[in-house]
Amino acid sequence: MSSSPTVRTSTTSSSTGSRSRADERRGRRARFERESPSATAQSRVALIACGAIAQPVTAVVARRGWGVDVHPLPPLLHNRPQLIAAAVEELLDRLAPAYAEVVVGYADCGTYGALDEVCVRRGLRRLAGLHCYDVYAGADRVRELFEAQAGTYVLTDFLVRSFARTVLAELGLDRHPELRDDYFGHYTRVVWLAQEADDDLRALAREAAARIGLPLQEVPVGDAGLERELEILLGVRS
Repeated sequence: MSSSPTVRTSTTSSSTGSRSRADERRGRRARFERESPSATAQSRVALIACGAIAQPVTAVVARRGWGVDVHPLPPLLHNRPQLIAAAVEELLDRLAPAYAEVVVGYADCGTYGALDEVCVRRGLRRLAGLHCYDVYAGADRVRELFEAQAGTYVLTDFLVRSFARTVLAELGLDRHPELRDDYFGHYTRVVWLAQEADDDLRALAREAAARIGLPLQEVPVGDAGLERELEILLGVRS
């Protein structure tokens, strides 16, 4: 995946008139406090999420009690990243009239800056990094994994669970296993960034690695990195 700049834009302007910065900060924090069941969407934030991270994002949002509604896009867009920016903007157009704010739960994700162009033009913030691996493990740690061993293929919990559908079937390896070397011949290992490692998921990870003939390394990451990046994206305190 080619590197592209990470753009964080803000729709919050500096204080003017009689409204102080402290007032703005209090108002911003209030949107993420626990709200009553009768709270309307106009007082909440919409988070357009990649379907591959929507479930853990929703879990963090629920645990923290944020006034955020998660709206996932299809995870298979990652196999056609040239479509991500347009899909985000299309969903934004539908959500913006109903919400106080809309944010983007994608990193660059192979859009080569196209998503950043939408974010800048529409005044949106997105998750930092080149891909969700950076969100889970941190960009420095991911870089170290790639530098430590060339040919590292990375899986998340979502990819482990959906490997047969999102990888094997999408690449046609379920029908033409002889294409394995064409796709994975230059890889030397699988690294699983384990968010919720248990025996069942660990067995699926081993099976996924075996299907493409590579050794598996488990790297526990949990969801602390995701939670931290969501705090930054939403502008809330830990």
